Amino acid sequence: MTTHMPRRAAITVAVLCLALGGCAGVATKSADRAALAPLIDDNQASAYGKFLAGQAAVNRDDTASAETYFTAAARLDPGDDRGRLTARAFTSALLTGDIARAAQLAPGPDEDDKTLVHLGALAKAVVAMSAGKAKLAHEILVSRDSGAPNEPAVALLTPYAAAAAGDAAASIIHPVLQGQPVAQFFASLDQGELFERAHRFEEAETAYRSMIAKGDPGGAASLRLGQMFERKRRFADALNIYDAALGRTPGDGDLTRARARATAHGPAPKLPPLHESAAEAILAAASGLMVDKHNEISLAYLRLALKLDPSRDEAWILVGDILAQGADQAGARAAYAQVTPASGQYVVARSKLAWNLQDEGDKDAALATARDVASRVPNSKEAQITLADLYRADELYDDSRKVLNGLIGDKPEQADWKLLYLRATDEEETDHWDDAEKDLKLALIARPNEAELLNFLGYSWIDRGVNLTEAMAMVQRAVHLQPDSGAIIDSLGWGYFRMGDFAEAVSNLERAAVLEPGDPDVNNHLGDAYWRVGRRDEAVFQWRRVLTLDPSPKLKAEVEGKIASGLAPRDAGKKVASN
Repeated sequence: MTTHMPRRAAITVAVLCLALGGCAGVATKSADRAALAPLIDDNQASAYGKFLAGQAAVNRDDTASAETYFTAAARLDPGDDRGRLTARAFTSALLTGDIARAAQLAPGPDEDDKTLVHLGALAKAVVAMSAGKAKLAHEILVSRDSGAPNEPAVALLTPYAAAAAGDAAASIIHPVLQGQPVAQFFASLDQGELFERAHRFEEAETAYRSMIAKGDPGGAASLRLGQMFERKRRFADALNIYDAALGRTPGDGDLTRARARATAHGPAPKLPPLHESAAEAILAAASGLMVDKHNEISLAYLRLALKLDPSRDEAWILVGDILAQGADQAGARAAYAQVTPASGQYVVARSKLAWNLQDEGDKDAALATARDVASRVPNSKEAQITLADLYRADELYDDSRKVLNGLIGDKPEQADWKLLYLRATDEEETDHWDDAEKDLKLALIARPNEAELLNFLGYSWIDRGVNLTEAMAMVQRAVHLQPDSGAIIDSLGWGYFRMGDFAEAVSNLERAAVLEPGDPDVNNHLGDAYWRVGRRDEAVFQWRRVLTLDPSPKLKAEVEGKIASGLAPRDAGKKVASN
Protein backbone atom coordinates (compact mmCIF):
# COMPACT_ATOMS: atom_id res chain seq x y z
CA MET A 1 0.00 0.00 0.00
CA THR A 2 1.21 3.38 -0.90
CA THR A 3 0.52 6.33 1.11
CA HIS A 4 -0.04 9.46 -0.85
CA MET A 5 1.88 12.26 0.81
CA PRO A 6 2.23 15.95 -0.08
CA ARG A 7 5.08 16.71 -2.46
CA ARG A 8 7.15 18.10 0.38
CA ALA A 9 6.63 15.02 2.55
CA ALA A 10 7.41 12.59 -0.24
CA ILE A 11 11.02 13.78 -0.70
CA THR A 12 13.85 12.86 1.62
CA VAL A 13 15.13 15.70 3.78
CA ALA A 14 18.79 15.40 4.74
CA VAL A 15 18.60 16.09 8.48
CA LEU A 16 21.20 15.05 11.04
CA CYS A 17 20.03 12.21 13.25
CA LEU A 18 19.50 13.01 16.92
CA ALA A 19 19.88 10.09 19.33
CA LEU A 20 17.26 10.66 21.98
CA GLY A 21 17.55 8.81 25.24
CA GLY A 22 20.97 7.46 26.05
CA CYS A 23 20.04 6.33 29.52
CA ALA A 24 22.66 3.60 29.92
CA GLY A 25 24.80 5.88 32.03
CA VAL A 26 21.83 6.78 34.20
CA ALA A 27 20.95 3.14 34.72
CA THR A 28 24.50 2.31 35.74
CA LYS A 29 24.63 5.17 38.20
CA SER A 30 21.21 4.27 39.59
CA ALA A 31 22.28 0.66 39.98
CA ASP A 32 25.26 1.83 42.03
CA ARG A 33 22.89 3.80 44.20
CA ALA A 34 20.65 0.76 44.63
CA ALA A 35 23.57 -1.10 46.18
CA LEU A 36 23.76 1.69 48.75
CA ALA A 37 20.00 1.68 49.39
CA PRO A 38 20.30 1.67 53.20
CA LEU A 39 22.25 4.94 53.01
CA ILE A 40 19.77 6.68 50.65
CA ASP A 41 16.87 8.71 51.98
CA ASP A 42 13.26 7.79 51.21
CA ASN A 43 12.86 10.41 48.51
CA GLN A 44 15.88 9.13 46.62
CA ALA A 45 14.77 5.50 46.91
CA SER A 46 11.30 6.42 45.66
CA ALA A 47 12.83 8.38 42.79
CA TYR A 48 14.87 5.33 41.83
CA GLY A 49 11.70 3.22 41.76
CA LYS A 50 9.97 5.76 39.56
CA PHE A 51 12.98 5.79 37.28
CA LEU A 52 12.87 2.00 36.91
CA ALA A 53 9.16 2.16 36.15
CA GLY A 54 9.80 4.85 33.58
CA GLN A 55 12.57 2.85 31.94
CA ALA A 56 10.30 -0.19 31.78
CA ALA A 57 7.69 1.96 30.05
CA VAL A 58 10.30 3.13 27.55
CA ASN A 59 11.24 -0.47 26.82
CA ARG A 60 7.65 -1.29 25.91
CA ASP A 61 7.28 1.95 23.90
CA ASP A 62 4.75 3.37 26.38
CA THR A 63 5.96 6.96 26.20
CA ALA A 64 2.95 8.36 28.03
CA SER A 65 3.62 6.29 31.14
CA ALA A 66 7.36 6.94 30.82
CA GLU A 67 6.76 10.67 30.96
CA THR A 68 4.65 10.31 34.10
CA TYR A 69 7.25 8.19 35.90
CA PHE A 70 10.27 10.27 34.88
CA THR A 71 8.53 13.50 35.86
CA ALA A 72 7.64 12.04 39.26
CA ALA A 73 11.21 10.80 39.70
CA ALA A 74 12.62 14.23 38.89
CA ARG A 75 10.37 15.86 41.48
CA LEU A 76 11.42 13.39 44.16
CA ASP A 77 15.16 13.25 43.46
CA PRO A 78 16.98 16.21 45.04
CA GLY A 79 20.37 15.02 43.84
CA ASP A 80 22.46 15.09 40.71
CA ASP A 81 20.13 12.75 38.82
CA ARG A 82 17.29 15.26 38.75
CA GLY A 83 18.47 16.89 35.53
CA ARG A 84 18.84 13.55 33.79
CA LEU A 85 15.40 12.42 34.90
CA THR A 86 13.87 15.68 33.71
CA ALA A 87 15.56 15.18 30.35
CA ARG A 88 14.05 11.72 30.09
CA ALA A 89 10.64 13.12 31.02
CA PHE A 90 11.07 15.80 28.34
CA THR A 91 11.88 13.19 25.71
CA SER A 92 8.93 11.02 26.69
CA ALA A 93 6.52 13.98 26.68
CA LEU A 94 7.75 14.96 23.22
CA LEU A 95 7.36 11.47 21.79
CA THR A 96 3.90 10.98 23.25
CA GLY A 97 2.69 14.28 21.80
CA ASP A 98 2.37 16.33 25.00
CA ILE A 99 4.26 19.22 23.44
CA ALA A 100 3.17 21.81 25.99
CA ARG A 101 4.52 19.62 28.79
CA ALA A 102 7.69 18.94 26.80
CA ALA A 103 8.28 22.67 26.43
CA GLN A 104 7.94 23.06 30.21
CA LEU A 105 10.44 20.25 30.81
CA ALA A 106 12.85 21.33 28.07
CA PRO A 107 16.46 21.40 29.30
CA GLY A 108 17.91 24.84 29.85
CA PRO A 109 21.02 26.24 28.13
CA ASP A 110 23.26 24.93 30.93
CA GLU A 111 22.37 21.31 30.16
CA ASP A 112 25.41 19.33 29.02
CA ASP A 113 23.50 17.47 26.29
CA LYS A 114 23.23 20.24 23.71
CA THR A 115 21.19 18.10 21.34
CA LEU A 116 18.40 18.06 23.93
CA VAL A 117 18.81 21.80 24.49
CA HIS A 118 18.34 22.44 20.77
CA LEU A 119 15.35 20.11 20.53
CA GLY A 120 13.84 21.74 23.61
CA ALA A 121 14.20 25.16 21.97
CA LEU A 122 12.40 23.85 18.89
CA ALA A 123 9.57 22.55 21.09
CA LYS A 124 9.31 25.91 22.86
CA ALA A 125 9.15 27.72 19.52
CA VAL A 126 6.39 25.44 18.28
CA VAL A 127 4.37 25.96 21.46
CA ALA A 128 4.79 29.72 21.18
CA MET A 129 3.77 29.74 17.53
CA SER A 130 0.73 27.54 18.18
CA ALA A 131 -0.31 29.97 20.94
CA GLY A 132 -0.17 32.94 18.56
CA LYS A 133 3.13 34.22 19.97
CA ALA A 134 4.93 34.22 16.64
CA LYS A 135 7.42 36.95 17.63
CA LEU A 136 8.57 34.88 20.61
CA ALA A 137 8.76 31.78 18.41
CA HIS A 138 10.96 33.65 15.94
CA GLU A 139 13.24 34.89 18.71
CA ILE A 140 13.70 31.34 19.99
CA LEU A 141 14.39 29.95 16.53
CA VAL A 142 17.12 32.49 15.75
CA SER A 143 18.76 32.10 19.17
CA ARG A 144 21.88 30.02 19.67
CA ASP A 145 19.85 27.44 21.60
CA SER A 146 18.17 26.21 18.40
CA GLY A 147 19.69 24.68 15.31
CA ALA A 148 22.58 22.19 15.37
CA PRO A 149 21.11 18.70 14.71
CA ASN A 150 17.75 20.35 14.02
CA GLU A 151 19.19 22.91 11.61
CA PRO A 152 17.13 21.91 8.56
CA ALA A 153 13.87 21.88 10.52
CA VAL A 154 14.72 25.21 12.16
CA ALA A 155 15.74 26.75 8.83
CA LEU A 156 12.48 25.71 7.21
CA LEU A 157 10.31 26.81 10.15
CA THR A 158 11.95 30.16 10.95
CA PRO A 159 10.69 32.12 7.89
CA TYR A 160 7.10 31.11 8.66
CA ALA A 161 7.49 32.28 12.25
CA ALA A 162 8.76 35.61 10.91
CA ALA A 163 5.83 35.85 8.50
CA ALA A 164 3.38 35.09 11.29
CA ALA A 165 5.04 37.80 13.40
CA GLY A 166 4.49 40.30 10.59
CA ASP A 167 8.18 40.61 9.78
CA ALA A 168 8.03 40.36 5.98
CA ALA A 169 11.69 41.28 5.55
CA ALA A 170 12.86 38.44 7.82
CA SER A 171 10.44 35.98 6.23
CA ILE A 172 12.09 36.22 2.81
CA ILE A 173 15.67 35.75 3.98
CA HIS A 174 16.82 32.70 2.05
CA PRO A 175 18.57 30.22 4.37
CA VAL A 176 21.71 28.57 3.07
CA LEU A 177 22.10 24.97 4.21
CA GLN A 178 25.53 23.68 3.30
CA GLY A 179 25.56 19.98 2.57
CA GLN A 180 21.76 19.75 2.86
CA PRO A 181 20.56 19.71 -0.78
CA VAL A 182 17.05 18.45 -0.13
CA ALA A 183 16.42 20.85 2.74
CA GLN A 184 17.84 23.59 0.52
CA PHE A 185 15.33 22.60 -2.16
CA PHE A 186 12.44 23.12 0.25
CA ALA A 187 13.90 26.36 1.53
CA SER A 188 13.92 27.62 -2.06
CA LEU A 189 10.41 26.35 -2.68
CA ASP A 190 9.14 28.06 0.47
CA GLN A 191 10.84 31.30 -0.50
CA GLY A 192 8.54 31.57 -3.51
CA GLU A 193 5.50 31.20 -1.27
CA LEU A 194 6.86 33.69 1.25
CA PHE A 195 7.57 36.25 -1.50
CA GLU A 196 3.93 35.89 -2.57
CA ARG A 197 2.73 36.32 1.01
CA ALA A 198 4.79 39.54 1.13
CA HIS A 199 3.11 40.66 -2.14
CA ARG A 200 6.42 40.56 -3.97
CA PHE A 201 4.99 38.64 -6.88
CA GLU A 202 7.74 39.22 -9.44
CA GLU A 203 10.33 37.88 -7.01
CA ALA A 204 8.10 34.90 -6.25
CA GLU A 205 7.83 34.14 -9.96
CA THR A 206 11.60 34.45 -10.35
CA ALA A 207 12.20 32.07 -7.45
CA TYR A 208 9.87 29.44 -8.89
CA ARG A 209 11.17 29.78 -12.44
CA SER A 210 14.72 29.38 -11.19
CA MET A 211 13.75 26.07 -9.59
CA ILE A 212 11.93 24.95 -12.72
CA ALA A 213 15.02 25.69 -14.80
CA LYS A 214 17.04 23.41 -12.49
CA GLY A 215 14.73 20.46 -13.10
CA ASP A 216 11.80 20.93 -10.69
CA PRO A 217 11.66 17.40 -9.21
CA GLY A 218 8.08 16.25 -8.88
CA GLY A 219 6.75 19.42 -10.48
CA ALA A 220 6.47 21.10 -7.07
CA ALA A 221 7.65 24.56 -8.20
CA SER A 222 5.50 24.39 -11.33
CA LEU A 223 2.42 23.61 -9.28
CA ARG A 224 3.03 26.46 -6.87
CA LEU A 225 3.79 28.96 -9.65
CA GLY A 226 0.70 27.89 -11.59
CA GLN A 227 -1.45 28.29 -8.49
CA MET A 228 -0.06 31.77 -7.91
CA PHE A 229 -0.91 32.66 -11.50
CA GLU A 230 -4.46 31.37 -10.94
CA ARG A 231 -4.80 33.56 -7.85
CA LYS A 232 -3.71 36.51 -10.04
CA ARG A 233 -6.25 35.41 -12.71
CA ARG A 234 -3.40 34.81 -15.17
CA PHE A 235 -4.96 31.61 -16.48
CA ALA A 236 -3.06 31.49 -19.78
CA ASP A 237 0.26 31.70 -17.91
CA ALA A 238 -0.91 29.02 -15.49
CA LEU A 239 -1.83 26.70 -18.36
CA ASN A 240 1.57 27.21 -19.97
CA ILE A 241 3.27 26.23 -16.72
CA TYR A 242 1.04 23.18 -16.19
CA ASP A 243 1.44 21.98 -19.77
CA ALA A 244 5.22 22.22 -19.59
CA ALA A 245 5.27 20.36 -16.28
CA LEU A 246 2.95 17.63 -17.60
CA GLY A 247 5.28 17.24 -20.54
CA ARG A 248 8.01 16.32 -18.06
CA THR A 249 5.80 14.26 -15.73
CA PRO A 250 2.82 13.05 -17.80
CA GLY A 251 -0.19 11.81 -15.86
CA ASP A 252 0.67 13.63 -12.62
CA GLY A 253 -2.60 13.84 -10.71
CA ASP A 254 -2.07 17.18 -8.99
CA LEU A 255 -0.92 18.90 -12.17
CA THR A 256 -3.74 17.35 -14.21
CA ARG A 257 -6.36 18.58 -11.75
CA ALA A 258 -4.74 22.02 -11.60
CA ARG A 259 -4.78 22.26 -15.39
CA ALA A 260 -8.47 21.34 -15.54
CA ARG A 261 -9.27 23.96 -12.92
CA ALA A 262 -7.29 26.66 -14.74
CA THR A 263 -8.93 25.75 -18.05
CA ALA A 264 -12.36 26.23 -16.49
CA HIS A 265 -11.25 29.46 -14.77
CA GLY A 266 -12.40 27.86 -11.54
CA PRO A 267 -11.79 29.21 -8.05
CA ALA A 268 -8.06 29.38 -7.42
CA PRO A 269 -6.67 27.51 -4.41
CA LYS A 270 -5.91 29.86 -1.54
CA LEU A 271 -2.56 30.03 0.15
CA PRO A 272 -2.69 27.71 3.17
CA PRO A 273 -2.83 29.30 6.63
CA LEU A 274 0.62 30.01 8.00
CA HIS A 275 0.35 27.38 10.74
CA GLU A 276 -0.31 24.72 8.08
CA SER A 277 2.73 25.75 6.05
CA ALA A 278 4.79 25.76 9.23
CA ALA A 279 3.59 22.26 10.10
CA GLU A 280 4.43 21.10 6.60
CA ALA A 281 7.97 22.45 7.02
CA ILE A 282 8.55 20.21 10.04
CA LEU A 283 6.79 17.32 8.32
CA ALA A 284 9.33 17.51 5.51
CA ALA A 285 12.15 16.87 7.97
CA ALA A 286 10.26 14.00 9.61
CA SER A 287 9.46 12.27 6.33
CA GLY A 288 13.07 12.32 5.21
CA LEU A 289 14.30 10.90 8.49
CA MET A 290 11.73 8.12 8.31
CA VAL A 291 13.18 7.04 4.98
CA ASP A 292 16.54 6.72 6.74
CA LYS A 293 14.94 4.76 9.62
CA HIS A 294 15.60 7.46 12.24
CA ASN A 295 12.22 6.77 13.76
CA GLU A 296 12.57 8.34 17.19
CA ILE A 297 13.52 11.82 16.02
CA SER A 298 11.02 11.47 13.16
CA LEU A 299 8.29 10.80 15.72
CA ALA A 300 9.36 13.87 17.69
CA TYR A 301 9.13 16.07 14.58
CA LEU A 302 5.74 14.62 13.66
CA ARG A 303 4.41 15.42 17.11
CA LEU A 304 5.68 19.00 16.71
CA ALA A 305 4.01 19.28 13.30
CA LEU A 306 0.73 18.06 14.79
CA LYS A 307 0.97 20.66 17.54
CA LEU A 308 0.90 23.30 14.79
CA ASP A 309 -1.73 21.54 12.71
CA PRO A 310 -3.66 18.78 14.53
CA SER A 311 -5.66 18.05 11.37
CA ARG A 312 -2.56 17.13 9.34
CA ASP A 313 -3.76 13.66 8.38
CA GLU A 314 -0.59 12.43 6.69
CA ALA A 315 1.29 13.21 9.91
CA TRP A 316 -1.13 11.06 11.90
CA ILE A 317 -0.59 8.23 9.44
CA LEU A 318 3.18 8.52 9.75
CA VAL A 319 2.88 8.54 13.55
CA GLY A 320 0.87 5.35 13.29
CA ASP A 321 3.48 3.79 11.01
CA ILE A 322 6.31 4.54 13.43
CA LEU A 323 4.41 3.27 16.45
CA ALA A 324 3.35 0.14 14.55
CA GLN A 325 7.01 -0.63 13.83
CA GLY A 326 7.64 -0.57 17.57
CA ALA A 327 5.64 -2.24 20.30
CA ASP A 328 2.91 0.38 20.65
CA GLN A 329 0.23 -1.18 18.46
CA ALA A 330 -2.58 0.43 20.46
CA GLY A 331 -0.95 3.82 19.92
CA ALA A 332 -0.65 3.13 16.20
CA ARG A 333 -4.34 2.29 15.94
CA ALA A 334 -5.24 5.44 17.88
CA ALA A 335 -3.17 7.52 15.44
CA TYR A 336 -4.79 5.96 12.37
CA ALA A 337 -8.21 6.54 13.93
CA GLN A 338 -7.56 10.31 14.02
CA VAL A 339 -8.18 10.48 10.26
CA THR A 340 -11.86 11.20 9.62
CA PRO A 341 -14.11 10.00 6.77
CA ALA A 342 -14.03 13.48 5.23
CA SER A 343 -10.28 13.26 4.68
CA GLY A 344 -8.62 12.31 1.41
CA GLN A 345 -6.33 10.11 3.54
CA TYR A 346 -9.23 8.18 5.10
CA VAL A 347 -8.92 5.05 2.98
CA VAL A 348 -5.17 4.87 3.56
CA ALA A 349 -5.57 5.27 7.32
CA ARG A 350 -8.36 2.70 7.62
CA SER A 351 -6.49 0.23 5.44
CA LYS A 352 -3.49 0.52 7.73
CA LEU A 353 -5.76 0.15 10.75
CA ALA A 354 -7.28 -3.01 9.28
CA TRP A 355 -3.88 -4.58 8.64
CA ASN A 356 -2.73 -3.63 12.12
CA LEU A 357 -5.70 -5.48 13.58
CA GLN A 358 -4.98 -8.43 11.28
CA ASP A 359 -1.35 -8.58 12.38
CA GLU A 360 -2.45 -8.48 16.01
CA GLY A 361 -4.64 -11.53 15.41
CA ASP A 362 -8.03 -9.78 15.51
CA LYS A 363 -9.16 -11.01 12.10
CA ASP A 364 -12.85 -10.30 12.66
CA ALA A 365 -12.20 -6.66 13.54
CA ALA A 366 -9.80 -6.34 10.59
CA LEU A 367 -12.42 -7.58 8.14
CA ALA A 368 -15.12 -5.44 9.74
CA THR A 369 -12.90 -2.36 9.33
CA ALA A 370 -12.11 -3.18 5.72
CA ARG A 371 -15.77 -3.88 4.87
CA ASP A 372 -16.80 -0.61 6.50
CA VAL A 373 -14.39 1.56 4.53
CA ALA A 374 -15.20 -0.31 1.29
CA SER A 375 -18.88 0.50 1.81
CA ARG A 376 -18.23 4.11 2.85
CA VAL A 377 -15.99 4.78 -0.14
CA PRO A 378 -17.33 2.35 -2.78
CA ASN A 379 -15.43 4.00 -5.62
CA SER A 380 -12.06 3.58 -3.91
CA LYS A 381 -9.97 0.98 -5.68
CA GLU A 382 -7.57 0.87 -2.74
CA ALA A 383 -10.37 0.13 -0.26
CA GLN A 384 -11.62 -2.75 -2.40
CA ILE A 385 -8.12 -4.19 -2.86
CA THR A 386 -7.50 -4.04 0.90
CA LEU A 387 -10.71 -5.98 1.48
CA ALA A 388 -9.75 -8.57 -1.14
CA ASP A 389 -6.26 -8.90 0.32
CA LEU A 390 -7.63 -9.48 3.82
CA TYR A 391 -10.02 -12.13 2.52
CA ARG A 392 -7.05 -13.81 0.83
CA ALA A 393 -4.98 -13.61 4.02
CA ASP A 394 -7.80 -15.44 5.79
CA GLU A 395 -7.94 -18.00 2.94
CA LEU A 396 -11.40 -16.76 1.94
CA TYR A 397 -10.45 -16.96 -1.71
CA ASP A 398 -13.97 -16.97 -3.15
CA ASP A 399 -14.79 -13.76 -1.27
CA SER A 400 -11.56 -12.18 -2.49
CA ARG A 401 -12.28 -13.22 -6.06
CA LYS A 402 -15.78 -11.73 -5.86
CA VAL A 403 -14.38 -8.34 -4.82
CA LEU A 404 -11.81 -8.44 -7.63
CA ASN A 405 -14.47 -9.41 -10.17
CA GLY A 406 -16.21 -6.15 -9.36
CA LEU A 407 -13.02 -4.17 -9.95
CA ILE A 408 -12.06 -5.97 -13.16
CA GLY A 409 -15.51 -5.97 -14.77
CA ASP A 410 -16.42 -7.73 -17.98
CA LYS A 411 -13.42 -6.49 -19.99
CA PRO A 412 -10.41 -8.12 -18.32
CA GLU A 413 -8.18 -7.25 -21.27
CA GLN A 414 -8.51 -3.61 -20.19
CA ALA A 415 -7.99 -4.25 -16.48
CA ASP A 416 -4.98 -3.35 -14.35
CA TRP A 417 -2.51 -6.24 -14.56
CA LYS A 418 -2.10 -6.24 -10.79
CA LEU A 419 -5.81 -7.01 -10.34
CA LEU A 420 -5.53 -9.88 -12.81
CA TYR A 421 -2.51 -11.20 -10.89
CA LEU A 422 -4.39 -11.10 -7.59
CA ARG A 423 -7.46 -12.77 -9.06
CA ALA A 424 -5.27 -15.48 -10.60
CA THR A 425 -3.97 -16.23 -7.10
CA ASP A 426 -7.52 -16.71 -5.85
CA GLU A 427 -8.42 -18.82 -8.88
CA GLU A 428 -5.44 -21.10 -8.45
CA GLU A 429 -6.18 -21.61 -4.76
CA THR A 430 -9.77 -22.62 -5.57
CA ASP A 431 -8.77 -25.04 -8.36
CA HIS A 432 -9.90 -22.77 -11.20
CA TRP A 433 -6.57 -23.06 -13.01
CA ASP A 434 -7.94 -22.44 -16.49
CA ASP A 435 -9.29 -19.06 -15.34
CA ALA A 436 -6.03 -18.25 -13.54
CA GLU A 437 -4.03 -19.08 -16.66
CA LYS A 438 -6.19 -16.74 -18.78
CA ASP A 439 -5.73 -13.89 -16.29
CA LEU A 440 -1.96 -14.38 -16.15
CA LYS A 441 -1.66 -14.44 -19.94
CA LEU A 442 -3.68 -11.21 -20.18
CA ALA A 443 -1.55 -9.61 -17.48
CA LEU A 444 1.63 -10.59 -19.34
CA ILE A 445 0.36 -8.91 -22.50
CA ALA A 446 0.24 -5.67 -20.52
CA ARG A 447 3.49 -6.31 -18.59
CA PRO A 448 5.64 -8.77 -20.54
CA ASN A 449 8.72 -8.13 -18.38
CA GLU A 450 7.07 -8.31 -14.96
CA ALA A 451 9.13 -10.86 -13.02
CA GLU A 452 6.32 -11.88 -10.66
CA LEU A 453 3.98 -12.63 -13.56
CA LEU A 454 6.62 -14.58 -15.45
CA ASN A 455 7.41 -16.60 -12.36
CA PHE A 456 3.77 -17.27 -11.46
CA LEU A 457 2.80 -18.62 -14.87
CA GLY A 458 6.16 -20.29 -15.54
CA TYR A 459 6.22 -22.09 -12.19
CA SER A 460 2.60 -23.15 -12.51
CA TRP A 461 3.33 -24.76 -15.87
CA ILE A 462 6.47 -26.42 -14.51
CA ASP A 463 4.64 -27.82 -11.50
CA ARG A 464 1.96 -29.21 -13.78
CA GLY A 465 4.51 -30.65 -16.17
CA VAL A 466 3.25 -28.71 -19.20
CA ASN A 467 4.84 -26.24 -21.62
CA LEU A 468 8.21 -26.91 -19.96
CA THR A 469 10.38 -25.29 -22.61
CA GLU A 470 8.34 -22.08 -22.65
CA ALA A 471 7.99 -22.16 -18.86
CA MET A 472 11.75 -22.47 -18.34
CA ALA A 473 12.36 -19.54 -20.69
CA MET A 474 9.89 -17.43 -18.69
CA VAL A 475 11.43 -18.33 -15.35
CA GLN A 476 14.96 -17.72 -16.64
CA ARG A 477 13.86 -14.25 -17.77
CA ALA A 478 12.34 -13.65 -14.34
CA VAL A 479 15.65 -14.65 -12.69
CA HIS A 480 17.47 -12.19 -14.96
CA LEU A 481 15.07 -9.44 -13.84
CA GLN A 482 15.28 -10.34 -10.13
CA PRO A 483 18.51 -12.29 -9.62
CA ASP A 484 18.27 -12.22 -5.81
CA SER A 485 14.74 -13.54 -5.51
CA GLY A 486 14.80 -16.88 -3.71
CA ALA A 487 11.24 -17.66 -4.81
CA ILE A 488 12.06 -17.20 -8.49
CA ILE A 489 15.33 -19.15 -8.27
CA ASP A 490 13.33 -21.92 -6.58
CA SER A 491 11.10 -22.00 -9.67
CA LEU A 492 14.15 -22.34 -11.90
CA GLY A 493 15.56 -25.16 -9.77
CA TRP A 494 12.20 -26.91 -9.76
CA GLY A 495 12.12 -26.60 -13.54
CA TYR A 496 15.46 -28.38 -13.84
CA PHE A 497 14.11 -31.04 -11.48
CA ARG A 498 11.06 -31.58 -13.66
CA MET A 499 13.27 -31.89 -16.73
CA GLY A 500 15.44 -34.49 -15.02
CA ASP A 501 18.59 -32.35 -14.61
CA PHE A 502 18.91 -33.06 -10.89
CA ALA A 503 22.46 -31.74 -10.47
CA GLU A 504 21.44 -28.35 -11.86
CA ALA A 505 18.31 -28.51 -9.73
CA VAL A 506 20.38 -28.99 -6.57
CA SER A 507 22.66 -26.07 -7.48
CA ASN A 508 19.76 -23.65 -7.93
CA LEU A 509 17.63 -24.94 -5.06
CA GLU A 510 20.53 -24.66 -2.61
CA ARG A 511 20.89 -21.02 -3.60
CA ALA A 512 17.13 -20.51 -3.22
CA ALA A 513 17.25 -22.05 0.26
CA VAL A 514 20.00 -19.61 1.27
CA LEU A 515 17.85 -16.69 0.08
CA GLU A 516 14.58 -18.09 1.52
CA PRO A 517 15.63 -20.30 4.48
CA GLY A 518 12.21 -20.14 6.11
CA ASP A 519 10.14 -21.11 3.07
CA PRO A 520 8.68 -24.63 3.44
CA ASP A 521 8.19 -25.14 -0.31
CA VAL A 522 11.80 -24.24 -1.13
CA ASN A 523 13.12 -26.65 1.52
CA ASN A 524 10.76 -29.36 0.27
CA HIS A 525 12.01 -28.96 -3.29
CA LEU A 526 15.62 -29.09 -2.14
CA GLY A 527 14.91 -32.30 -0.23
CA ASP A 528 13.45 -33.87 -3.36
CA ALA A 529 16.48 -32.84 -5.41
CA TYR A 530 18.89 -34.25 -2.79
CA TRP A 531 17.02 -37.55 -2.88
CA ARG A 532 17.33 -37.81 -6.66
CA VAL A 533 21.11 -37.26 -6.58
CA GLY A 534 21.57 -39.87 -3.84
CA ARG A 535 22.07 -37.49 -0.89
CA ARG A 536 19.31 -39.17 1.07
CA ASP A 537 20.29 -38.21 4.62
CA GLU A 538 20.33 -34.56 3.54
CA ALA A 539 16.99 -35.06 1.82
CA VAL A 540 15.37 -36.34 4.99
CA PHE A 541 16.96 -33.48 6.95
CA GLN A 542 15.37 -30.95 4.55
CA TRP A 543 11.98 -32.65 4.76
CA ARG A 544 12.13 -32.65 8.55
CA ARG A 545 12.99 -28.98 8.41
CA VAL A 546 9.84 -28.36 6.37
CA LEU A 547 7.75 -29.61 9.28
CA THR A 548 9.22 -26.86 11.50
CA LEU A 549 8.25 -24.11 9.05
CA ASP A 550 4.44 -24.11 9.41
CA PRO A 551 3.65 -25.93 6.15
CA SER A 552 0.12 -26.16 4.77
CA PRO A 553 -1.81 -29.31 5.80
CA LYS A 554 -1.41 -30.68 2.26
CA LEU A 555 2.36 -30.14 2.23
CA LYS A 556 2.70 -31.49 5.76
CA ALA A 557 1.01 -34.77 4.80
CA GLU A 558 3.13 -35.08 1.66
CA VAL A 559 6.40 -34.49 3.52
CA GLU A 560 5.52 -36.92 6.30
CA GLY A 561 4.96 -39.56 3.63
CA LYS A 562 8.35 -38.87 2.07
CA ILE A 563 10.11 -39.02 5.42
CA ALA A 564 8.57 -42.46 5.97
CA SER A 565 9.09 -43.89 2.50
CA GLY A 566 11.26 -41.55 0.44
CA LEU A 567 10.44 -40.61 -3.13
CA ALA A 568 8.90 -43.17 -5.43
CA PRO A 569 11.21 -44.50 -8.18
CA ARG A 570 11.53 -41.99 -10.97
CA ASP A 571 8.85 -42.32 -13.64
CA ALA A 572 9.04 -39.89 -16.54
CA GLY A 573 5.32 -40.20 -17.10
CA LYS A 574 4.33 -38.95 -13.64
CA LYS A 575 4.84 -35.96 -11.40
CA VAL A 576 7.42 -36.99 -8.84
CA ALA A 577 6.45 -34.34 -6.35
CA SER A 578 4.16 -31.39 -6.00
CA ASN A 579 3.70 -28.34 -3.86
